[in-house]
This record gives sequence, structure tokens and C-alpha cells, in this order.
Amino acid sequence: MAKASYSKRRAHAKVAVKPLRIRQGDQVLVIAGEGKSSSPRKVLSVLPREGKVLVEGINVMKDSQPKRNAGGDNINSQDFIEKPCPIHASNVMLVDPQSSKATRVKIARTADGNARRIAVKSGQEI
Repeated sequence: MAKASYSKRRAHAKVAVKPLRIRQGDQVLVIAGEGKSSSPRKVLSVLPREGKVLVEGINVMKDSQPKRNAGGDNINSQDFIEKPCPIHASNVMLVDPQSSKATRVKIARTADGNARRIAVKSGQEI
């Protein structure tokens, strides 16, 4: 009797990417985590597949980079650079342009079919 052959490959389920209401360059407040602050911060980039955002000055990691010089005299010296690490998008809220406080966002369609982001507290477009 021949053994049944089973494929070692697993069927990868397609994960639906939920669209984020945060865009690059938006002002946000960090509402949870170690970077919780009361001052607005700028969004550096958005990672929609992971559901994460990079926020300026929040969750900063120091990384060592070896110095690269032509002389080769400082072989063991290193430079440390700071780079932000992503945080989950649920830990930030957009800032209302009128009151500078955290607000939720709703999507409104215009007559020509374009979508606009509207601040719930003031009703102004973000």
C-alpha cells in the first residue's frame, strides 16, 4: 500500500486590510502606551497592512551603526542613530483642527463621490 502524500504547504488565508483613517502628515495624540502624551505629534508614515503608524518622537529605538571611515583607524567605534518604531493605530487619535483636542473621524461622501474625513467634535474637514 502506498502512503497518502500530504502537501506541506499551507493554504494562506488572505487577510483583509482595514483602511486606516490616519494619513501621513496628520497631527495625532498618543492615547495609550509608554509614549502617552498631551501634545500633538506628526505622523511620519502609515503601515496599513500591519495596522501601525510611525509617530515622530514616540517609540524611538537606538540602533548602533559602525563608523565607516576611509582611514580605518577607528575600527571599534560606533555611531548610535535613533529611529522610530511603529505603534498600533488604535493607540493614536487624530487632532481636531478647531479645538486641538483628540477626536473621532467619520467619512462623508461629497456629491461627486469623493470621500472626506470629518472630525466628529467640530464637523470640520481634516
